[in-house]
Amino acid sequence: MMARLLLSVLLLPVFISGSAAQARRTATPGELARAYEARRDSLIEYFVTRIPDDDPDRGGYFDLAARLYRGACGTWCIRRMDSLMAHPRGDMFWMYPFVTVMYNDRGTFPETTRRKMRELWRSYTPYRGDTENHWALYYTSLYLAAQMYPGEPDTTWFTGKSSQENMEEARSYLISWMDLTTSIGQGEYDSPHYLRVYLAPMALLYAYARDPAMRRRARMMLDYLLADFAAESLGGLPGGAHSRIYEREVIRPFKAPGGAPTSWLLFGNVPFQPTGETLILALSGYVPPPILHFIATDRSKPYVHRERKRTRHRIRYSRVRNAPVYKYTYMRPEYVLGSTQGGLLQPIQQQTWSLVWRVDDPREARNTLFSLHPYSSPVELGMYFAELQEFITEIVVRSKKAYDSPDKLTGGSPYEQVFQHEDALIALYDIPPGTRFPHVNAFFSGDLRDLKEDRSGWIFARGGDALIAVYPLAPFRWEEQSDVWDAQRKHRRLVSPHLKNGFVVQVAPARAYASMEAFREAVRALPLTVRTEPRPSVRFTTLRGAELALTYGRTPRLDGEPVDYDGWPLFDGPFLRAEKGSRRLEMRYGPMHRLLDFNTLTIREWVDDSTENRQASDMQ
Repeated sequence: MMARLLLSVLLLPVFISGSAAQARRTATPGELARAYEARRDSLIEYFVTRIPDDDPDRGGYFDLAARLYRGACGTWCIRRMDSLMAHPRGDMFWMYPFVTVMYNDRGTFPETTRRKMRELWRSYTPYRGDTENHWALYYTSLYLAAQMYPGEPDTTWFTGKSSQENMEEARSYLISWMDLTTSIGQGEYDSPHYLRVYLAPMALLYAYARDPAMRRRARMMLDYLLADFAAESLGGLPGGAHSRIYEREVIRPFKAPGGAPTSWLLFGNVPFQPTGETLILALSGYVPPPILHFIATDRSKPYVHRERKRTRHRIRYSRVRNAPVYKYTYMRPEYVLGSTQGGLLQPIQQQTWSLVWRVDDPREARNTLFSLHPYSSPVELGMYFAELQEFITEIVVRSKKAYDSPDKLTGGSPYEQVFQHEDALIALYDIPPGTRFPHVNAFFSGDLRDLKEDRSGWIFARGGDALIAVYPLAPFRWEEQSDVWDAQRKHRRLVSPHLKNGFVVQVAPARAYASMEAFREAVRALPLTVRTEPRPSVRFTTLRGAELALTYGRTPRLDGEPVDYDGWPLFDGPFLRAEKGSRRLEMRYGPMHRLLDFNTLTIREWVDDSTENRQASDMQ
């Protein structure tokens, strides 16, 4: 009873206030470590206690791993493990939970169960998959399985290769992926859904790899991926543009399983939401460095953060294998607005731009706004998938049911171009006649307040402390947008059935204006010139006095100067710095520095300010 009471206290949601944020910024490393350990222990306890011992039909590999780790198995673990192994399924998504159980069995399972576990690596053939996260999971699991059973012949493995061959193949892929990511960016970049299945394999390698170099690489990749996430998250929720996001998560950011669960465990700045992947991170022994906590939680000052990513590997309809992706994020205490340049950067689930505003309690919030062209074509799918073009859309819709829908809320388009500067954004669409779904959609959450269509052509609204103005370039209609989480909740979808189209978006903090009407007056007075023929074009002077100019198909101009995409860095902002091709990432927070150097496999930390001499030490 006492354990359950302690668990309920530790899992209480965290609500962020200004004073709490300041406390976190001044917390000592020891205080941060103790708070993290409390959350880590409570998460493990959650998985240990959530399934009753007398229920042999519930519970999965993560529950088993937590109980094995805590030495709290009893006979339930053996019965449940035997039951799960009778029908293995899930391919690479079976592999990594199974490996987690393998490495946490420290003498609990009898020899008969262990023989069954070993036999599955011969008799069950998990599919390797076809995405970046699939391969990270597959090869990490294969590496660790081969490490556990060294020196065994090819006849004992589903791959038809020996333990040594499996391990070498897995090691080669994992290192090549790390090198590619730290040189030209991640392909499945900044995914609120799939971040967790990059953290999980790196946590497994960090916890269980016996090769010190591989273990060091995994530790550095955990820091790298988490720094990437931390700089663009607001109140624990991922913001900006994403490579892959599901429709359920795109309207309810808290429910993205790679975002809030990660933030809760590592930074404690969002209510509790458990996942098996955060359990793996908790079991791994990884402790986030203090600088990551400050990067993730300090939003006291607005900042611009830029990143260079890459597309998924293209196999058709492109002259480049990995086209560059240019990400721009503007972060404020009240909201985060972020975007990419548009185009087909990822198949099916791309989000080109979004606005997310802070709320006191994000659990039930639909705190986002965005637009898209609901593009659907075998050309898009054929660019990234190898299936026959005649059947490829049908194959994709089997698992991604919204893909071929005119009402969908995720996806990229070759006919979309976006330009952002600080908290102003232009999104243009030039859709050829005959294109499937020749219209644009914009999602207006039911959580918005003070929604008003103005005679000036602007649409005004308020989300939290974010004041929002949207200017559609073409006539539109409103349609009701259902909520997949709650049938009683309704939202509005702006639908504009015009081929030459676009939006101008201007956001501002509520504190900057005496009233909503004062904000409206300020926006109405802004210089704005738009045209749709012969191609969409906008010239707009923002509330901050910057002139944005974008004509579809041309390089954007800021205050008359073209944007230098060629000079775009891998990371550039107040917290993260990295050059393309460098395989180095420097984290900064005030005088604190942490450098990840994948060329030398070293981590260095130092403090450098006007009152202290530079102090450097190699981290183990």
